[in-house]
Formats: sequence, structure tokens, C-alpha cells
Amino acid sequence: MKVLITGATGVIGTQLVKVLHEQKVSVNYLTTSKNKIESSPLYQGFYWDPSSGEIDTACFDQVTAIVNLAGANVGKPWTSEHKQMLIDSRLKTIDLLKKSLLNIGHQVDHFISASAIGIYASDERILHTEESTDLADDFLGKLVEKWEAKADEMAELGVEVSIVRTGLVLSKEGGALERIVQPIENYVGAVLGDGKQWQSWVHLEDVADIYVHLLKHKAEGVFNAVSPNPSTNKEMTIEISKSVDKPLILPAVPKFALKLILGERATLVLSSHMVSAQKIQTTGYTFKFVQLKAALKDLL
Repeated sequence: MKVLITGATGVIGTQLVKVLHEQKVSVNYLTTSKNKIESSPLYQGFYWDPSSGEIDTACFDQVTAIVNLAGANVGKPWTSEHKQMLIDSRLKTIDLLKKSLLNIGHQVDHFISASAIGIYASDERILHTEESTDLADDFLGKLVEKWEAKADEMAELGVEVSIVRTGLVLSKEGGALERIVQPIENYVGAVLGDGKQWQSWVHLEDVADIYVHLLKHKAEGVFNAVSPNPSTNKEMTIEISKSVDKPLILPAVPKFALKLILGERATLVLSSHMVSAQKIQTTGYTFKFVQLKAALKDLL
């Protein structure tokens, strides 16, 4: 097996490459930065520029599966320009991959694309499964819907398509956990809103392992990549404060204040997503980190 990865140098991509290399799987990767191109027996970089449609099609040589992790950071301010970048970085990349494969002989038979649980409607009462029809009617929800629809178009090439709806990824390097830990360590951390919103989290190692699991089993369809035990914002904030041995001094930050500070992006911290992990478990995947306390102990 040889795998082509987009977004290979990101947090999830880096961990995925590590796991694949541990299993002696060869990885090709696409990057928009020529200075990030490396070349070794199991790791070969290739240049592409989805905005202009440029791609080195040698990246597909002997590749049987593609893992698509490309996408601009949703955490940055949602200016009109960045919103367009969020859309283009997800849709144009898949368009370019599809167009390129149509024009060459290739061996690709499996396409796995990242997605997000932000597609689900915010609700503190609903346990969302992959079959849920209660979808978000905000910018993030519509973005993810377009992203998944574009990924599904890869099936027109005769390849199997898998979609990984990822929750709040907890990792040592950057990402959501770092943004929560830093204020707590500086005694300015606090519960957000009423703290009752569900946060379906997942340890970075489990995310990468889920991708590898889907690759090995060629599992087709939509899968949630979340721990079987989601927590509320209040529970997570308190557990993190215990893990770093720092008290929570400040009161909860009111919803109106978060909306004032973050604007539309407030949905990232106020939306409630209680998401089921049952489907991926029924395929035989076993989580390394099921409980939040154990995950935080490993990371912090």
C-alpha cells in the first residue's frame, strides 16, 4: 500500500504519517510550500497549488489510497476573505485531485476525506449518529456540507469514499487543547457560557488510528471520529484545571460576551455536539482513550 496525503504536515497529518511509517507504509504528500518537500524511501513530497490548478501528477505513482486532510484553519477570524479561503481550501483541493485522476492512469481505489462534527445541529439533548438529519444551519455547518458533497463526487471515479467527521482533537502540539490550557495556566481560564454544551472530543492518536483502520479495512461511508464519552464544556474545563493543578478563579464567561468578542465564530465554543462513536466501533475499532481524564493525563 502507498498512500497520498494532503495536509500531511498538519497536526493530524503528522501523527498519521508517523503511524503509517511505523507500519512500513510508504507515503506521498502534497504541499503548497516547496521548502517542505522532502524525499526519503517512505516519504516523498510533491508540490501543488490548488488555487491555480497546478499539481505534480507524479504524486499518484503507485498510490492506492488518498487521505485528504487539506483545509484552512477555522480558528482564525472569519473575515469575508478568510471565509472564502475556508471554502476554497476544501473544495478546490478535491476538485484538483479528481480532475488530475481523470486525466491519468492510476491505481487509486479509496478516498478518505476529513470532515467535522460541526455539520450537526447544536443541541444539548440529541445524540448525533452518522444518520442524523438534524444539521447545522450556520456558516460552519454549510461549509462542512459542501465539503462532504465534494468528497462524495470522487465516487464518480469508481473509488470508495470514506468521510471522517472529527470532533475536538486533543493533542500535545497546538490545536484546541493548547488554547484551553494556556489561559487556565495563567489563571484566566473559565467555563464558557453556561458550560452545558457538549464537546465531543478525541485524542490525536485515536484520530490517526481511525484513518489507518479505515485504510486497512477499506470501510466506505461516513464515520464519526469522537471518543465514546463526550464531556460538557464545564466538565472539560474543570478536568483540565485539575490536570495542570491550577484553580479556576474567574466566573463563567457569558454567552453574550463571547458573541461580542468572537462574533460568528462563537459557534465554535458555544455549539453543543453530543456525537456517537458507535459506528466506528462496530467496524472493530477499539479506542485507546475512552475517558477524558486518561486522555488529559497522557497529554498534560
